[in-house]
Amino acid sequence: MDAMSPVSDLERANRATVDGLYKALAKGNTRKAAKVVGNDLEWWFHGPQNCHHMMRVLTGESSYNEFTFEPRSISVIDDRVIVEGWEGAKVYWVHVWTVNKGTITQFREYFNTWLTITELRPLSWLNSSTVWQSQPRDLFKRSLPALMLAM
Repeated sequence: MDAMSPVSDLERANRATVDGLYKALAKGNTRKAAKVVGNDLEWWFHGPQNCHHMMRVLTGESSYNEFTFEPRSISVIDDRVIVEGWEGAKVYWVHVWTVNKGTITQFREYFNTWLTITELRPLSWLNSSTVWQSQPRDLFKRSLPALMLAM
């Protein structure tokens, strides 16, 4: 969504759901976090195999303190909430959450990967437009793999 588009009540609620998840995890409140994550969460990951940090937290394999996610930006596009964070020049991550009626139903975790989200319109790739793009402040000189997520 561009800066000039109005934010709907649904988008505000979706942002609050995801923001509340990060705050609950930071406080160690796993019960509150579990209330917003669906039982059949669809999950997808891209990055080094040892960096499934958020999924290990969500499944209880590790604590939130093992790797602390500090969101640097949160953007909302319809039912998707995009959270971006970085720690210096070595760690960059993007989380894309899909929220349906206050429940997180899908989670995509990208670790040390540039991400571009494109909206595809029917009939042609020529009609696609970028709706969100990675903006890591400390990694601009670093070479990272790039992916495109089509919506």
